[in-house]
Amino acid sequence: MLRYLTAGESHGPGLTAILEGMPAGVPVTAAAITRDLQRRMQGYGRGGRMRIERDTVEIQAGVRHGKTLGSPIALIIRNLDWENWRRTMAAESEGEAGPPERPPVTRPRPGHADLSGGLKFDQHDLRNVLERASARETAARVAVGAVCKCLLQEFAIEIVGHVVNMGGVAAETEGLNPVEIREQCEPSPVRCADPLAARAMMAKVDDAQAKGTSLGGVFEVRVLNLPVGLGTHVHWDRRLDGRLAQALMSIQSVKGVEIGPAFEAARRFGAEVQDEIFYDPARAERSGGFYRTSNFAGGLEGGITTGQPLVLRAAMKPISTQVKPLTSVDVLSKETRAAGVERTDVAAVPAGAVVGEAVVAFEIARALREKFGGDSLEEMRRNFNAYIEQIRRY
Repeated sequence: MLRYLTAGESHGPGLTAILEGMPAGVPVTAAAITRDLQRRMQGYGRGGRMRIERDTVEIQAGVRHGKTLGSPIALIIRNLDWENWRRTMAAESEGEAGPPERPPVTRPRPGHADLSGGLKFDQHDLRNVLERASARETAARVAVGAVCKCLLQEFAIEIVGHVVNMGGVAAETEGLNPVEIREQCEPSPVRCADPLAARAMMAKVDDAQAKGTSLGGVFEVRVLNLPVGLGTHVHWDRRLDGRLAQALMSIQSVKGVEIGPAFEAARRFGAEVQDEIFYDPARAERSGGFYRTSNFAGGLEGGITTGQPLVLRAAMKPISTQVKPLTSVDVLSKETRAAGVERTDVAAVPAGAVVGEAVVAFEIARALREKFGGDSLEEMRRNFNAYIEQIRRY
């Protein structure tokens, strides 16, 4: 079983992740993990926090001489902004640490976990909720996903995340293959493979910033070179479609997920949106020679991969914190007040695409481990190759 935990607060000393279940012998470097952390930091519309942080990873356990040991992998990302928050976020009591630099947060922000979390945990200083609820936590998930990508690369499985809509501006990428999408979205300030749409998205960000508000959007994650047969139909909680949807929905600000063109397909006749099946023995590599000329299913049928590209989209609502605050109520006085304001981004959809890659990478790596097992990479590879040969002979 591949599993992970993260810990840490937005303005605490740092973020920690522990990943368990990786086989021994997988090539992993801090540089590869840091590369994805820095991709997450980028994006037109990011706030002042990203001008402070220089996210890098420290591998504390589970890797030796560039390869995994089979033991839990411990990762740490230091928060440079911690220096400005030492007393506010101190683990010690006020008497030991000194008075906080900032007053308690008592005016919950609409759209955040502030009020519901305060009520649930009986907290009147809402910083005790918002620090962990913050999307800063996703840096730890990106680190975990980067390690999982190292495993997937050993099986030629690739993941591409990009922005397809921001602020109502839609990208036109239908004629592009995944390699072209990657090449065009990586240098884009909004991680968009359509240069015309990217410029319009940036103008939307400028408009939102001038108005003191925020933008949402939709990012897409594609997974390439998957074998048939990851996931299962036999139990609801092990279906890969459900696990992928939950992973994407768990990203802060994500409010909707679709697999393939799901919402468009819902408006059409059934005969128009099924992927007809054909056979060509020359295509026997990872699908046994069976193939489809369309991909309305988005690469999954019955909770199982079909061998086609996996296509997932997630909709992010506009970031809840508003520079021009909305109406709220002070939790102590119960009087109507303007909501609190925390430092925030105007838009984080480009970063969301990188986080989306990470959580999808984890779920695909987990499904791969469940299918092929093995205590070492070589054992896992033997099992994988035997299965691919079985598929070829089907």
